[in-house]
Amino acid sequence: MDDLFDKIIRGDVPSEKIYEDEYTYAFLDINPNNPGHTLVVPKVHSTNVLDITEDDWVHLMKTVRLLAPKVKEAMEADGVHVYMNNEPTAFQEIMHTHVHIIPRHKGDGFHPWKGTPYSSEEISKVGDAIRALL
Repeated sequence: MDDLFDKIIRGDVPSEKIYEDEYTYAFLDINPNNPGHTLVVPKVHSTNVLDITEDDWVHLMKTVRLLAPKVKEAMEADGVHVYMNNEPTAFQEIMHTHVHIIPRHKGDGFHPWKGTPYSSEEISKVGDAIRALL
């Protein structure tokens, strides 16, 4: 593959690198939700959580776990969001696995979505459908 993140990893496209090891690369998002918004990507290309190998996922999460408290501290944040979008319907724009680390500050205006509660019948049906595939 040769997407934007592959080009950043290779150094063909400049980035503000935060961290790099044998398996992962982390850099500042150029369109951040808040200053310090960091993206962590695996060096081996995968599209998202649906196709990343278990080993690459473990390496990715180790890097996220290393960096999240550092980003929070450096930005003097009150909290930190760690999340990823998987597939275009879930707002994934670059088809290369990546995790967002976003420092959060009280009153920063970045709001998560609101959920809709299940009915007791619906929650059982949804649970059964997922468990059936395990």
